[in-house]
Amino acid sequence: MQCIQRRFKMTQQKRSDTNISKRFAASSAIVLSFIVGLEIVIMISPFAFFFYAAFNPFLLALNQSSMSRWLTAFFLPHMVVPPNEALTVIRILGSVFFVGGMLIFLVCAGQVYIGKVLKKGVATKGFYTFIRHPQYLGLGLGALGLAIMWPRFLTLTLFAVMLFLYYLLAKDEERRMTNRFGESYVVYMDRTGMFLPRFIEKVLTRNSKSQKRLGFGKAILIFAVLLVVVIGSGFILRTYTIHHLPLVQVNRVDVIAITKEDLIAVKQLLPSVLEDPAIGSKLQAIENIEGHRVLAYFIPVDYVMQGMIANTGGEWKLFEQHKTIGMITEYIFHPFTHLTEGHAHHPGMQAHNPNLHNSPAMRRRIIFIELSSSHGEFTSPFDDFGINITRTPLFFVDVHLHTGEILQIRDTPTGSGWGTVPTPIF
Repeated sequence: MQCIQRRFKMTQQKRSDTNISKRFAASSAIVLSFIVGLEIVIMISPFAFFFYAAFNPFLLALNQSSMSRWLTAFFLPHMVVPPNEALTVIRILGSVFFVGGMLIFLVCAGQVYIGKVLKKGVATKGFYTFIRHPQYLGLGLGALGLAIMWPRFLTLTLFAVMLFLYYLLAKDEERRMTNRFGESYVVYMDRTGMFLPRFIEKVLTRNSKSQKRLGFGKAILIFAVLLVVVIGSGFILRTYTIHHLPLVQVNRVDVIAITKEDLIAVKQLLPSVLEDPAIGSKLQAIENIEGHRVLAYFIPVDYVMQGMIANTGGEWKLFEQHKTIGMITEYIFHPFTHLTEGHAHHPGMQAHNPNLHNSPAMRRRIIFIELSSSHGEFTSPFDDFGINITRTPLFFVDVHLHTGEILQIRDTPTGSGWGTVPTPIF
């Protein structure tokens, strides 16, 4: 009898250890996904050098193969103002999801831990009246918002993995709670939804009963479907974004502007800029090479994100500015301010304010990028943003917005302000 009891205890201990290991592995993977998603914060902080010392070799390894390079690419606008209402709404929702999700998580986490301290038992008030796992819902919404605000495919893929792990953790928690509280928790499960209110989950799943067991085959199927839906949505959004960018072709140079309004200035200024002998000589050799093309970014001279396009000077390496909190706060609550600064000007103001002629608002910077493809010729300007396109910054030109005067021409080093780190391209 003692031998049987001993074996039973050992079996229970092994199960407990296995469950702890699973929860630890899942929690670690979730933490990792948030760290990768929070690259947007780290890359403009003083810790960027240390972060990329460890993380960039991984990104560069992904970039070496056409099979994995897509993971380092971006699927939504980050460098330009969203060019239409749909993309604008998506970007705003990113901030709403992030802030709202974090608030839901903090409120529910506080409710649970206060309940534990006061020994109130299972949390069934507030969000828990309708949903069994509102903390996971909050973290999921926060992660979705983060994936929209820093739309790298790697972040999106880890978001899908994180959702699946949340599902597994939730199933494990429900099993443990059922064992502990018995029929009362089963009744609670029958009247609440797992991550959404019960009536919504019934419509989505067409199942009125809570699933008690999850087989291995079903788990793999859920994970595969989740990856296909989430990553597939990213590729659809990327294609949609590229085909709506503020993009125009001037002579044999493709030009992208930060706002659609600047396309008028592009058409007015670029022809004469490209006729300049110094600029023409720099571009002529590239234009005649098969499989090569020139892309120009038309930006305000003080555009804050230009360091992600090319290394145009130390002042545009945001991680050296020591304004991380302010920039992130503005990016979340005023998502387009940093993109539109420097564009505002009024032609009639010049007569009333002579100093305006020399202000940054009257200057534009044109950054020229050499594009090369090993898969043949470029057939349209949209091909410039292909995932497998190699980009090499060449030089930039500062030009006066009203007079068309070329103010300076300066070569740029290889890479962006972040060196070899794969950065957004639109």
